[in-house]
Amino acid sequence: MAAALALPLASCSFDLGSWGSDDKPKAPAAAAEKPADTITSQDISTAKDHAVRGGVLVRSGKTDEALSEFDQALAADPYNIQALYGRGLIYQGRGQHQQAIEDFTAASGLSPQKVEPLLGRATSYLALDKAKEAAADLDEAVQADPSSVGAWTARGQAYERLGDKAKASASYNRALALRPKDEAARSGLARTGG
Repeated sequence: MAAALALPLASCSFDLGSWGSDDKPKAPAAAAEKPADTITSQDISTAKDHAVRGGVLVRSGKTDEALSEFDQALAADPYNIQALYGRGLIYQGRGQHQQAIEDFTAASGLSPQKVEPLLGRATSYLALDKAKEAAADLDEAVQADPSSVGAWTARGQAYERLGDKAKASASYNRALALRPKDEAARSGLARTGG
């Protein structure tokens, strides 16, 4: 099972530079601690600084310190997508999948059509043996970014667990069309007879 989850998690990244300050929240966070009308521009700036430090710490292997930075970012601005996503990845890495799902859900709600939180949440759903929920997220992820090899491969895994070999095989084939040497997709395709 760990090998099956390694690919989707590996395709998740702490480099969310494209999720800059230009991204405006699309929906309220699920567990916002501050009402939106009390968040100042200083809070947003402080949160961004903490989130960036958290990302640097994660890449340095200092996940405890990174988690603290992400928590501080979210205390200042509960709508900080990068902090929600980063904290979700840390929870996921620690096997705290329900907490990861909550953070990925909030990040996805704030920035719809981003593959990263959908893929992250799907990976945690797969870890909790909730393949149906994972498949739904991955269907959305591949629509949002049809060039995401990680999403296609994880989608194959989800449908394989659901027993839908045709959808699993099609997903693995799509991943291989994008990255011909993808071993996880190649193995999945061999298992599903595609």
